[in-house]
Order: sequence, then structure tokens, then C-alpha cells
Amino acid sequence: MSRECITLPEVADPGASSPAHSPRNRTTSTATVFTEPGCEGDFFTLRPVTGHGSARLQLGSVVFG
Repeated sequence: MSRECITLPEVADPGASSPAHSPRNRTTSTATVFTEPGCEGDFFTLRPVTGHGSARLQLGSVVFG
């Protein structure tokens, strides 16, 4: 478990047209996704291996742990 906040490439790129969405967690760790870069804003937790969110869940960063 890294517990390091990862800002998603879709959000870090100023030329990107939209935020990331529809997350899937296929790791063996819990993933906490955030609506803003830098692990800020609202958050949603995805279970290990099978956790997922809908296309409406737009996100900017993630931390595994």
C-alpha cells in the first residue's frame, strides 16, 4: 500500500476535455477516489478487485490503501 495521492493524467493535462470517470478498482487494495486533484474534494471508496463507479462519478485523484 503506497498511500500516495495520484492525480489522474486526464486531470493533470490542461488540454484534456473532461475529467476521468467510470472508475474500476482491479487491485487488491481499497481505492479512494476524489473529485479534485491532490486528493481533495468529495470522495468515494471502491472495494478491492470488484469496486466500480458509474459514468456520473467524475474524479481527479486516487489513493490506494
